[in-house]
Amino acid sequence: MTETERPTPPMSAQQQNQTPGRTADMTPRPDHGEYSYRGFGRLAGKAAIVTGGDSGIGRAVAIAFAREGADVLIAYLDEDDDARETARWVEEAGRKAVLLRGDIRSREHCNEIVERAVEAFGRLDVLVNNAAYQMTYPSLDAITDEEWDKTFDTNIGAMFRITRAAVRHMKQGGAIVNTSSINADHPNPGLIAYATTKGAIQNFTGGLAQLLAEKGIRANCVAPGPIWTPLIPSTMPPEKVEKFGQQVPMKRPGQPAELAAVYVMLASDEASYVSGATIAVTGGAPII
Repeated sequence: MTETERPTPPMSAQQQNQTPGRTADMTPRPDHGEYSYRGFGRLAGKAAIVTGGDSGIGRAVAIAFAREGADVLIAYLDEDDDARETARWVEEAGRKAVLLRGDIRSREHCNEIVERAVEAFGRLDVLVNNAAYQMTYPSLDAITDEEWDKTFDTNIGAMFRITRAAVRHMKQGGAIVNTSSINADHPNPGLIAYATTKGAIQNFTGGLAQLLAEKGIRANCVAPGPIWTPLIPSTMPPEKVEKFGQQVPMKRPGQPAELAAVYVMLASDEASYVSGATIAVTGGAPII
């Protein structure tokens, strides 16, 4: 058992050509809690979906959920090696892992994610909408209509469709956890399309919590600050990667492992009166 590693800038000035990037190509490698997260049965017997579960925050959540006793369907785009590695950690925790490859911009695939989880586990208790797309642009003119639509279809359109399908199978006590961002409250102008979707996610979650309360299903957000995931070197120029995270009070990026416990809490029965909330994990940067 080792402590979570917490490197500080300057990071290696690196860039990946593929999106959303690969974990193996990052320096240093992100810490997902592989050797540090310990479970206490908080999600025993539950079944969960984690979108974007192949790497980054999604992998950390999948590992933590498994160690807390949940089976996990890992939905991912096309990062097969990363996804298999996440599944290995879930299975090492003694839980069932189901891998499902596909583009969540497809409406049919959104429904398939939920159908496969229910088929594999016989139930659905927790949905973590975590998959996201971002890209850095210097101006509005640099953002094509196709890029804008891709960002919205991936980040908020798919979230709506997967949630709609999931709620049909969730019973009282179910939990939905959506990944928002510090950008919902403090938008980075270079990430304007991404930041706008994150504001929409926060509003969607607040309305969802009210809409589903009578069903006994909770909905909450986690708002990460700068987190060291493959999205960073694959969507930012090397000079920004090198300084990534130094803008927050802790002067460093967070590791995916440092968010996992928040997702576990919101997914667990211990958070039975928490709904419509946004929990900031931002290295000391306040959100309002």
